[in-house]
Amino acid sequence: MSDAGLRARDLVIGYETPLTQPLNFEVGPGEILVVVGESGCGKSTLLSTLAGVTLPLRGEIYSGDRCLNDVPIHKRNIGLVFQDPLLFPHLSVIDNIGYSLRASGQSRDEARARSQELLDWVGLGNIVNQKTWELSGGQAGRVALARAIAAKPAVLLLDEPYSALDSPTRMRLLADVKNLVGLEKIPTIHVTHDHGEAQLLATRTLTW
Repeated sequence: MSDAGLRARDLVIGYETPLTQPLNFEVGPGEILVVVGESGCGKSTLLSTLAGVTLPLRGEIYSGDRCLNDVPIHKRNIGLVFQDPLLFPHLSVIDNIGYSLRASGQSRDEARARSQELLDWVGLGNIVNQKTWELSGGQAGRVALARAIAAKPAVLLLDEPYSALDSPTRMRLLADVKNLVGLEKIPTIHVTHDHGEAQLLATRTLTW
């Protein structure tokens, strides 16, 4: 379980030209910081920078007391959920969730037990052996969330993962996010253009 927060100090994101003024924020275990802004304002670039895909122009990113600026992507222990669930089509639902656990050295039984626990939490405990191409959009979103959380990341980043879904399904999935993040005590950053979504989900908000 995560026991440290994420902090940004005087963080400037962008490529050759800054997209924002220096950013200062923090999010603690089990909290959700929702970043709200219109398309093109740099929300996805912020997540890309926190994940290590894009280098910051200035400033520092910390996970607990550990500065992540020079830490490679694969060593940051960050979970990501995108609008496209990006599930493995050749694997069952339960094996999708257990993939990272098996890769980290857990036994098949350990990985399946953890995966089953998460599937039960998101209400999919009865479809563990289905292939992912058989899932509805809402079901696929739940599986993607469970997979991102399975390995207990230090930080969870959500890039408008449910914006393409109908409103009732999106609201149910956002409730799942809030419940699972609270249970797992994972610092989470969610980006969106929807102020209502932010109001429902956020512990605190950052508006651009």
